[in-house]
Amino acid sequence: MIQNKKLPLSDFLAIRKEVLAGWPTGNHPDLDLDRAVAKLKQIPAHKQFPYVLREAKRQGITLVQPRAGMAPLDKHIELLQYLQDEGQADLLPSTIDSYTRHNRYANAEDGIKESETQGRSFLNGFPAVNYGVDGCTKVMEAIQVPIQARHGTPDARLLSEIIHASGWTSNEGGGISYNLPYAKNISLEDTIRYWQYCDRLVGYYEEHGVALNREPFGPLTGTLVPPSIGNTVAIIEALLAAEQGVKNITVGYGQGGNMIQDIAALRALEEQTNRYLKLFGYDDVFVTTVFHQWMGGFPAREGEAFALIGYASTVASLGKATKMITKTTHESFGVPTKEANAEALRTSKYLCRLLQDQKAADSPELTAEINQIKREVDELMRATVEVGRGDLAQGTVNAFKQGLLDIPFAPSELNAGKILPARDIDGKIRILEFGNLAFSDEVKQFHHDKLAARAKAQQREMTIQMVIDDIYAVSNGRLVGHEGE
Repeated sequence: MIQNKKLPLSDFLAIRKEVLAGWPTGNHPDLDLDRAVAKLKQIPAHKQFPYVLREAKRQGITLVQPRAGMAPLDKHIELLQYLQDEGQADLLPSTIDSYTRHNRYANAEDGIKESETQGRSFLNGFPAVNYGVDGCTKVMEAIQVPIQARHGTPDARLLSEIIHASGWTSNEGGGISYNLPYAKNISLEDTIRYWQYCDRLVGYYEEHGVALNREPFGPLTGTLVPPSIGNTVAIIEALLAAEQGVKNITVGYGQGGNMIQDIAALRALEEQTNRYLKLFGYDDVFVTTVFHQWMGGFPAREGEAFALIGYASTVASLGKATKMITKTTHESFGVPTKEANAEALRTSKYLCRLLQDQKAADSPELTAEINQIKREVDELMRATVEVGRGDLAQGTVNAFKQGLLDIPFAPSELNAGKILPARDIDGKIRILEFGNLAFSDEVKQFHHDKLAARAKAQQREMTIQMVIDDIYAVSNGRLVGHEGE
């Protein structure tokens, strides 16, 4: 039975032998933990994620970070250098390919060979495990800003070992957020256990004087996710990470569309993450936030796509997110060129700098939305702890099994998939059908009243058609869907 208990060092080291034996690149001298600690201590401050995030937080600025990854090592480095120099990225990613995400390293190796033969990437990301410590170190040494692994891997243990031993100071993911939105039938107990290992690795480095950043994936499915659901998962994953010794955590939120609700969600997320960490006894964790630009359907016209990118950048800056993950004007039709990626980065960064000294004014509407999100998160957290009889890891498994926690549109068979979100007349994301979600009758009535007001204003019925209309609305130039459009 899975438990939220720090993995004993002896158990961690025993599992580690099996993890490193998973692919030949796991047999590398720099994967000796003493050598890896010494190497990480030599990374200059300006290339360390925790340091740069702390400085951004202190200065009140929003950093920008793209998504990017290619199969050929030299092309991947060239892409990152371009995004750093021409795109002015504050932080860089290595988006990992799909084969690596599913531990299919032999297939990734074939993709590398084909990419080298054809002179272009035949993988949808960077195969870090196959390149191993030597290749990943070359990536780190070729750039002048911090680098993070971004992926979607249910079992990222070997990947985590390699990237940290290579000097990459941040890793994205978690046992919930890199399972239910990405996989069909992988055990939630297994993925929580895998990510306990990843976090224990970071905890080991922390114990030996090396600060590393961890980032749960906040947007989940990226489609009409009610803020309280995304925030609850982020808080749970932060708590699970803290138990394993993680000290620097970035919790994330994906743009919902309504500015007031998005700013409220960011504020509530940071405040409640800090509160729950202290409530559970983790007093020395430094929390930052990341805002993900629009994760749904993008408009095809370049000007409209730029407008959406600019809108997201405005929300991130006014909401005082510590960093923002950017999108490009090519989202609607494929992988962006490096030029398009850099141009979107510059657009985002320019807006964030313009708005650096401004913040969203407090208002009754903003305060009410913050309080509503917090109340819903508290109800979901309370139910999760209760069904785990005080253990958060077991509670998480049981809560999803019973539908007390439920992620809209997730492909996993372990997710109930019974809730249906829709927007109210202002564009805020509410819930039309609750399934078994652990909300009080008062919270359910609040959502019902908000959607009933929209139905009345639009002279329509409260049906699933609302949900369908809202899914396509933004790509068609609206926030709230209208029947028949």
